[in-house]
Amino acid sequence: MNPWQMLLDLLGGILAFFYNIVPEYGIAIILLTLLVGLILFPLTYKQTKSMKAMQDIQPEVKRLQKEYKEDREELNKQLMALYQERGVNPAAGCLPLLVQMPIWFALYRVLWQGSGIPADSTLRTVIDNANQALYVTDPATGKFTTMLQPGVDIAADQFSNVSFLGLNLLVRPSAAVDLGNILGSLPYIILIAIIVVAGFYQQVQTTRRKKDDPQAEQNSQMQTMQRAMRIMPVVFGFISWNFVAGLGLYFATSNVFRIGQQAVILRTAGKRGGDGGDNGKGKEPPEDAPDEPESAGPSENTSKKRNRKRRK
Repeated sequence: MNPWQMLLDLLGGILAFFYNIVPEYGIAIILLTLLVGLILFPLTYKQTKSMKAMQDIQPEVKRLQKEYKEDREELNKQLMALYQERGVNPAAGCLPLLVQMPIWFALYRVLWQGSGIPADSTLRTVIDNANQALYVTDPATGKFTTMLQPGVDIAADQFSNVSFLGLNLLVRPSAAVDLGNILGSLPYIILIAIIVVAGFYQQVQTTRRKKDDPQAEQNSQMQTMQRAMRIMPVVFGFISWNFVAGLGLYFATSNVFRIGQQAVILRTAGKRGGDGGDNGKGKEPPEDAPDEPESAGPSENTSKKRNRKRRK
């Protein structure tokens, strides 16, 4: 069987199952989002731990950069050895995003067209009826064409089964927001704001440096990765603006749930590793610190004074 169709059928079947339990379309989407988040938790755990470890080893990274600043090839070797020793993967931050990409594309089809939702399910009937009121099929292209026009009441009774907190989950926010209807547009604006703000806060959670660690400077590789990650909330905001609100609800729920997951992971990591961020190994002494004697015996000056007294 086609793997793509299998993914559609899996997500559609789970969504219909949740709708049968709680006949509220928005709640069904939220439950599906939480389930996906729990399944992907091992990746989230690995990503959060890796990014936390990247922050903790920055003083060591700075030392290597100074020591091998004239030898770029050797610096890269030393950095890779350090990453391997400390169990750090600089690319781990992208893993959950890459794994979820097929899910996002599949969900767009499921939440917009009802693809993959069992034909004999109550949810499929609800979505088909609502889509008939919103879209028509263009005979020339075979694609859906929206019949929604500015000023049309998208919260009408025929859409009550696909509405949630003032959102028509089958409508794109870009089509729903109307400057002449600020009250009706507000839920869509709030949804986009939650997606973007929660996405940025996720980055702050895992990339902020300790206030008492002035040496925690970041290497160029980590800076590049963080810049790329900071763009993602804006990208998701743009996608959510132009895709159906049901997908935006998935993004918003996923971001908020992820913040909670990361908070638990970071708190657990802090208790296990201590406040030093060195995995319980303790801080190494400075390179220029003199070696201390093994025993605290008398100093050389004290011995000379004793010899003088004996001669007298």
